[in-house]
Amino acid sequence: MFAKGHPLKDADYIGHEQEERGYSTAGNPITGPGGASGPERGSLTVQCRYDPEWETHKKWWCRGAVWSSCEILVKTTGSEQEVRKDRVSLRDNQKNHTFTVTMEELRRNDADTYWCGIERTGVDYAVSVKVTTDPAPERTTTAASVTFTPSTSMKTTSPLTRSLLGNTYFLLLVFLELPLILSMLGAVLWVNRPRRS
Repeated sequence: MFAKGHPLKDADYIGHEQEERGYSTAGNPITGPGGASGPERGSLTVQCRYDPEWETHKKWWCRGAVWSSCEILVKTTGSEQEVRKDRVSLRDNQKNHTFTVTMEELRRNDADTYWCGIERTGVDYAVSVKVTTDPAPERTTTAASVTFTPSTSMKTTSPLTRSLLGNTYFLLLVFLELPLILSMLGAVLWVNRPRRS
């Protein structure tokens, strides 16, 4: 793979508009999804396809709007063995003629133009993939609080507390068991009350 300006490869760029940007689309044997999206702190997977004759060529994934100056993040050795670097992995499935890139622990600043590429003599083949990251949902916690006032009315300040009132056990406790226990306590106190003679 050579960037524009490499002395042995300048002829490859002459008269080719796409190759001026550093990659070849003429008879391009590689296709990609065009775009991919994943949630912040999550992962995304991109699958690129290639023609059968490119099975044993090295595949790569790079980042940057202009291919000729993009930063290669991972590159295979020409085998099917997965290659991993930092939060990015690449696996080539030569039987299916696809390679899969996985980006993990996505960050907002991962949104950019990336490239699926095949290394070859001359100008590499590449296809761009626009990666976007979706904002992570904010983490919220719901706390319940119950306030008892002298009038013994119950005030609820949370949906979690309201769900307690719908709980069958809670209703049995409040409306059956608690009055029963209080009645029994009252009977015991009444029987054991001091008697006047």
